[in-house]
This record gives sequence, structure tokens and C-alpha cells, in this order.
Amino acid sequence: MECPFPGPPPLVMSSYTLGTGVPFAERVAAAGAAGFDGIGLRVEDYADARAAGLDDAAMRALAAERGVAVREVEYVTGWGDPTDPAVADRERAVLHMARAFGVAHVNAGLLEKLPVEAVTAAYAGLCDRAGPEVAVALEFMPYSGVPDLATAWQVVRDAGRPNGALLVDVWHWARAGTTAADLAAVPAERIVAVQLCDVRAEPMAQARAESLGHRLPPGQGFGDAVGMVRALARHGVAPRIVAVEVISDAQVARGVRAAALVSADAARDVLRRAGPV
Repeated sequence: MECPFPGPPPLVMSSYTLGTGVPFAERVAAAGAAGFDGIGLRVEDYADARAAGLDDAAMRALAAERGVAVREVEYVTGWGDPTDPAVADRERAVLHMARAFGVAHVNAGLLEKLPVEAVTAAYAGLCDRAGPEVAVALEFMPYSGVPDLATAWQVVRDAGRPNGALLVDVWHWARAGTTAADLAAVPAERIVAVQLCDVRAEPMAQARAESLGHRLPPGQGFGDAVGMVRALARHGVAPRIVAVEVISDAQVARGVRAAALVSADAARDVLRRAGPV
């Protein structure tokens, strides 16, 4: 795969790209057929697979048969109040998935809009519970309690945890108005994951609704996915994975295999056009 990032990192199909409710075996088959190196798995997907009779070893074997692996797990959220039993259960499940599949980072975001000092303290606690072997990749989202890259880095920096890390996603990068200059203050090694997709020409009235159902394949919208990848590569970012997260009702309606193939081809084209840097 042509790619401006060193490695290159594995190309991963994030779980939402195929929508929810897709059985594990069908998910890995679609990813393998589209040429992905791995898949992302939500805690809900994992629970469904376990309910269908698959244990961790069976999931690893099924994925390996299709030439892929589970390389992204998500999503840790609600950690502003870790005393909530549902939040704690979800967190434990995601961390278990990371260890079971050998994934060295977990994706994390916080929708609740708390004072940045409270977010920082809560994030530090989350990092401590994750342990040194699992990085906590904080994702900024413009409608969330961590709305932009500057705030995300402030939280990670001030938390002072060695496993604190960042996740950068094209949709959030574009809708937050991020530029390459915003990377100057952020150490390149702290950005451990990149997610590719694209945005519509005009924002919808409800930003979160747009994010969760109306994204476009990378390079086929107005978010300058190529420019973001190029900016990250020039900054020296060497992500552990490049994931494709095209959360799109229209894509899912085309069928699992079509959604996987369109997303993979679009991502490979963006990486080809972005590099070498």
C-alpha cells in the first residue's frame, strides 16, 4: 500500500463502516475481501459475537482465516463519572478486548461537557486503569467535551500519563476547523491512530447526527482528507493504524461487501495521493 506514513501502518476497517448488527464472521469476510489488514470492533459487536457462541480464540481464528485481525477496539466513553456501574462495565469490556486481541490502544471520547480540569483528572484516572501497556487514544469531537485538537492535547499533556495519546479523525478535524498549524504544539509520537472519511459540503444542523450517519468516503467530500494526511505525515506522525470510519447510512444500504470495498479503495487512493512526503 502506498502511504506517506512509515511502515506503512495496517489499514483497518472501523466497525461503524459496516453499520451495527453485522455478525463477526461476515464482518471479517468483507474486510478480507476488500483488502483490509484488520477490523475495528465495538464492545456491542464483541458482545454479539460472544452471545453467538464465539470466544476470544474463535474470533481470532475466524479473523486470521480471512487474512485480517482485530486491530481497533472501542469505545470508552462516559469516563467523566467512572462511578457509574454501566460506564465501569463498558470500560472493563473494552480493556479486556484490547488485551484479548493484542491491540495496544483503545479509542476514547467524552460527550459530557465538563470543566477541562475535571476532564483532565478523569482522563488521568482512565489511563491509570488502562495500565501502561494500553494507550488511551483521546478523540476530539466538536460537539463533545473535548471539542478540538488544542483541548485534546491540553488534557493529555496535563494528565501527565505516559500512555496518554491522541486519535485524529478527518470528520472531526474538518468540522472543528483544524489546520496543519494546529499540530505545532502536539508531539507527533502522541498521535497513535488516524481515521479516514470525509464530510459533506454543508454541515447539517445537528452535528452529531451528521457524524453518525452522513459521512462520505475519504477523498470524496470536502474535508481535504489528503491534506490532513499530508499534514500529519509532515509533522512526523507514525500512527499504529490507519482506520477507515465511513459512518454512512447510504453506504450501509449498499450492502456489507460494497461498503467495505468502496471505503478501502477510497482510503488507498487518499494515501496514494498524500504521499510520499
